[in-house]
Amino acid sequence: MTTHRRDFLKASTGAVTLSALSYERVLSANDRLGVGFIGYGLIGKRHVATFRQIANIDLLGVAEVHRGRREEGIAAAGKHAVGHADFRRLLDTKSIHAVVVGTPDHWHALQTMLSCAAGKDVYVEKPLTLFVREGEWMMQVAAKHRRIVQVGTQQRSGAHYHRARELIRGGRIGRVTSVRMQSVRNVMPGFGRPADGDPPKELDWNLWLGPAPQRRYNPNRCLYHFRWFWDYSGGQVTNLAAHHLDIVDWILGLDSLRSVVSIGGRFALEDNGETPDTQDCLFALGRFNALFTMRECSLGNPSASLEFYGTRGSLTLSRSGFRVYGDPDVPPANQIPGVREGHPAGGPRSAPARAGQTRTESQEDNSGDSHAQYLAHARNFLACVRSRETPISPLESAQRVSIACHLANLSLRLGRQLGWDWKTKSVPHDADANRMLVRSYRAPWDRELRTLGVKE
Repeated sequence: MTTHRRDFLKASTGAVTLSALSYERVLSANDRLGVGFIGYGLIGKRHVATFRQIANIDLLGVAEVHRGRREEGIAAAGKHAVGHADFRRLLDTKSIHAVVVGTPDHWHALQTMLSCAAGKDVYVEKPLTLFVREGEWMMQVAAKHRRIVQVGTQQRSGAHYHRARELIRGGRIGRVTSVRMQSVRNVMPGFGRPADGDPPKELDWNLWLGPAPQRRYNPNRCLYHFRWFWDYSGGQVTNLAAHHLDIVDWILGLDSLRSVVSIGGRFALEDNGETPDTQDCLFALGRFNALFTMRECSLGNPSASLEFYGTRGSLTLSRSGFRVYGDPDVPPANQIPGVREGHPAGGPRSAPARAGQTRTESQEDNSGDSHAQYLAHARNFLACVRSRETPISPLESAQRVSIACHLANLSLRLGRQLGWDWKTKSVPHDADANRMLVRSYRAPWDRELRTLGVKE
C-alpha cells in the first residue's frame, strides 16, 4: 500500500479526501452521480445492467481481478467507464461518489469499509459478512465517515413484498407463530474434484484471495464456486437463507433471537466442496420459531420458499408474488379424532359449525418482478445518497440477519445449540463459539483493517 493510500485512509477531512459535509455540498450542486463497481461476476453483471437504466448517473469504473471479466464489465458499463485491476485505484477516483460491491463474500466487509473511508457511499451485496464481528466493524466505519450503506437484499423493494408485509403486520393471518423457509435443488453428483494448480494468466489469484488465508489455486475455490468453501463463504445459509431471514426481520424482527440449532453435512455431493449439501436450521425467536431447510442433492417439493403461519391462516411469499390461505373455521371439538363417529359416553362431542367458513379471506397476488425489484432497490440507494436518509436495507438489519446465519453455521460445525445475548453480542457460556465470531485477515489486509481504526 502506497504512502498516498495510507494518508488517504487515515484522513476523514482535509486535502486528501472530502469531509462528509463538503461531500454533501458537492452532491447538492451537481445532479449527476458517479458510480463505480467492484467485482463483475454474476451479480456484478446484473448491477451494471440495472444501474445503466437509471438517469442522472455516470458509470465511471469497474474494478475486477479477472482480466476477461474486467474487459466485459467496462464494455457493459459504457463509454465513461475505466477499468481497474485493483479496486483501490477505483476508490482513488474523486468523481466516483458511490460504489457497488459485488465481490465474493469474504471481501464484502473490508471493501465496504475502505470505500466508506474513501468518502464513497456503498451498495454492498449480501451476505453482509463472513463472520459476526465484521458487521460491527462496518457499522463503526460507516458511522464514523457518515456514509450511506445499502445492502443488496432487493426483495424489500418489491411492491408486492410491501403489500404482504402490511397484511401480516395488520393481522390478516393472525398472530404469526411459525415461519418456514427453504432453498432446494438437485445438483448431483456435484462439481468434481479438480486438482490444485497455477491460476489462469488472466486472474490475479493473490488479490482475489485478499484477506482470506493463502491457498493454492483451485477452479472450485474461485469464480462462482467459492461459495462451497468456509474460507470465503457460509454456504447456502449465508447465501439464500439470508434473503428469507431479511424479510422475516423486516416484517417480524430478528431482535428477539434467543438460540439457534443446526444439523446437516455434505452427505451426497461428490466434489471437493466443504459447506453442507443438506442443512436444517431452527431459530428460536421469542413468540415464534423459524425453520430453514436447504438441500443441494434432492429437489422434493419446491413450491413455497417462504411461508408465514398465523392463527387465522398462512401466507406464502416469493419474488413472483404471494398467496394468503385462510384456515378452515372448524370448532376445536370437531377436530378431535373420532368425534364425528362419536366417542364413548363422557367423551368429547362435536359442535355446530357452518361448512366452508374460513378464519381469514384468501388472496393471491402474482405481480412480482425480479428485475423491477433490483431497479427499485438501486433507485432507493441513489435517492438516499442524495437525501442522506436511511436506505430500505440498512446495515443494522443486515447485521441481525448475518448473526442468525453465522450462528446457524457455527451450531452445525460445533455440533450443539447456541444461544445469543444481544447486550454482550456473544454466545453465553461458550468460549469456542465466541472465538469463532471473528477471524484474522491475511497480511497486508490486516494492516488495512487497523488503519480503519475499528474496535476489534
